[in-house]
Amino acid sequence: MFKVLIAGAKGQVGTELVKAAPAGFTVLGFGSDQLDITNKQQVAAVIALHQPNLIINAAAYTAVDKAESDVAQAFAINEQGVAWLAEAAQAADIPLFHISTDYVFDGNAASPYTEADPVNPQGVYGASKLAGEQVLAKTHSKHIILRTSWVFGAEGSNFVKTMLRLGKERDQLAVVADQQGCPTSAASIAQALWQLAKVYKQQNSLPWGIYNFCNATASNWHAFALEVFKQGLVLNLISKLPEVKSITTADYPTPAKRPAWSVLDTNKIEALLGYQIPSWKVELASVLQQLKD
Repeated sequence: MFKVLIAGAKGQVGTELVKAAPAGFTVLGFGSDQLDITNKQQVAAVIALHQPNLIINAAAYTAVDKAESDVAQAFAINEQGVAWLAEAAQAADIPLFHISTDYVFDGNAASPYTEADPVNPQGVYGASKLAGEQVLAKTHSKHIILRTSWVFGAEGSNFVKTMLRLGKERDQLAVVADQQGCPTSAASIAQALWQLAKVYKQQNSLPWGIYNFCNATASNWHAFALEVFKQGLVLNLISKLPEVKSITTADYPTPAKRPAWSVLDTNKIEALLGYQIPSWKVELASVLQQLKD
């Protein structure tokens, strides 16, 4: 049996990874309470004990604004934790899949970012995630870095669940409309990682490196919110449509600077896996149905 160890198995993506494991794979899922990736000895011991065929790191510090004042912890998880996983994986010759973010870019582009575009994070979260990418690439050649964006799902806290809560509580709300990106479901990310795992299992190799992954197509937060409410109303997750005012980033200052443009080009991974990535609107419908059930 092909064993896959998942760090961060209780998070948004980790939960979906455990849930969607294909036939022929044995999942060893560890939440942060069971595997603290910042603990070098624990990481080495868990990997030595279970001897997985593949490691997927879904553990991350993702509180973007909090990271601005919690720098040490953000880097401890997003850089140092990745370093310990990479060292142990490299020593045992086990491939490591790692999830990264659109926040490694500065947001000043006008066309979708490719994997080869220059990185220039604008905040602590992006800088810590980039540091994790770099330490992984330097430490272990057998790696996949999956950069993704605007993650939502039925588990954890995310924009979709926040909008549903606010939609129940308020008649009016304001949402930023001048940040462009790609909403991406945790289930889609899990599906892509499992497809990569299948290729590795069959071929005992992969074209290692960085891949962009996000749902089609680009949107902004305001349009995303409108779609959440539109679909949510149909499913009776909200009782009425709130009025959603569009505002600018300047109208809604936050501790961390967000990329104004973080649309990702996914041609590389679509070519490798041979499938077209689904629309975020389709994925949203699936998530809302889960929340209803």
